[in-house]
Amino acid sequence: MNRYFLHLAYNGKAYHGWQIQPGDISVQEVLEKCISLKLKQQVSVIGCGRTDTGVSARNFYAHFESEPIADLQLFVNQLNMFLPDDIVVFRCWQVDPDLHARFDAKSRTYHYYVTRQKNPFHTDDALYIYGDLDVEKMNEAAKILFEYQDFTSFSKLHTQVKTNNCKIMEAYWFEQNDLLVFHIKADRFLRNMVRAIVGTLLEVGKGKLTIDGFRRIIEQKDRCSAGTSMPAHALFLEEVTY
Repeated sequence: MNRYFLHLAYNGKAYHGWQIQPGDISVQEVLEKCISLKLKQQVSVIGCGRTDTGVSARNFYAHFESEPIADLQLFVNQLNMFLPDDIVVFRCWQVDPDLHARFDAKSRTYHYYVTRQKNPFHTDDALYIYGDLDVEKMNEAAKILFEYQDFTSFSKLHTQVKTNNCKIMEAYWFEQNDLLVFHIKADRFLRNMVRAIVGTLLEVGKGKLTIDGFRRIIEQKDRCSAGTSMPAHALFLEEVTY
């Protein structure tokens, strides 16, 4: 059996996240069915992460094992014909048998998109926020994230993980055309973590939470003390590094 890597992207609006779960449609399930149908063998696909319901990915990686595939470009072309319009595979290539899409990923980068003007062309890919935001204070608060590793306060409750520790490498807001974007890079993320951080930073930007208050929320390690988790449609997995 050979191990193959996939580079793909998907619009997560119609899916209950990446990971297969009973009773709900997921990206992993759709991809596995298409690959298994094309290769005429049962294939399990392992992703580089577990995006939440409604979250999209501009760059996502996964691996699977199968008998040798003679023409990989033809395989990709045919796979894209099988897949729905909201999932695309860019490339497939053979890798070492011990390379793992999830465990060998060094970092993941997410962007959360905010529009401060009502815009009918951003209803599916950005969150509309009414009123002024103090972006400078939001960036000041974001720098505090580097001082901590335990982000229990920003994790969905009752998740089955061994640790809530993450190493955040980059976190800041920047302007991109008519959008305000939150950029965050870390070795791993907890469920709902980015959207909870965004919700709490927006409280800072609105003047409802102080910089010291943001720090206290992290130190309390209590999800109930943090801000509301923002809607998923504005969150995108942008990059994964190996």
